[in-house]
Amino acid sequence: MKNVYFRSEVDSTNDEIMRLNDRTDLEWAILFADHQTAGRGQRGNTWESEPGKNLTFSLYFRPVGVAADEQFAISMAVAVEMTKILRPYVGRAKVKWPNDIYVGDSKIAGILIENRLKGNRISECVVGIGLNVNQIRFLSDAPNPVSIAQITGSEVDLSRLKRRIILRLGRMVDSGGYIITPRLKSEYMSRLYRHVGYHRYADSTGEFDARITDVEPSGRIVLKDRQRQLRTYAFKEVKIIL
Repeated sequence: MKNVYFRSEVDSTNDEIMRLNDRTDLEWAILFADHQTAGRGQRGNTWESEPGKNLTFSLYFRPVGVAADEQFAISMAVAVEMTKILRPYVGRAKVKWPNDIYVGDSKIAGILIENRLKGNRISECVVGIGLNVNQIRFLSDAPNPVSIAQITGSEVDLSRLKRRIILRLGRMVDSGGYIITPRLKSEYMSRLYRHVGYHRYADSTGEFDARITDVEPSGRIVLKDRQRQLRTYAFKEVKIIL
């Protein structure tokens, strides 16, 4: 069974979808909310979204065959799908490691994935996504937000965009497209933000120039600096200097 839910206001779409009494009977579900009062982003940040202007939603599903140490494949798959969803609107979007969605040097969407484990497998997955659509002014201290409307100069039909999201994410789940394969890895790597050439990074020791050489199944990024030394980082251990 597959279900799509709509709420006018919730604290967090991730939390709300996990409250569904019938969720374990679902193949997958998507829950949209017009407004979140406590939407979460990566690094413990909040997600700014003007009510009724953007899309905040969560996808719930129970992955089949995803080992805990390869769970980053889900992040890869969702990020790739979001770039495909956005392509008719903004052209070629990029994935800023691990899974922010960028257009140019600005962030158009954020993804927060929360998994539950059973043994060494993923038993439940919730993917929370905030997508900037028709908001024109951003009031938070987020450094570089952008919306589809700002890029295109015109307002987007939210209902039509919702249908596209439901279709593509539902197809990803139904096809098992969240399993790590050479094709998924290639699609993700080709969409990485600043994946060509040397760029500025910073870790606990300071700033340095490096280029991306790989992203491991665990999600760790592998960089090669100008001294040809490989540097491997988990999420939050390194950041891109914008």
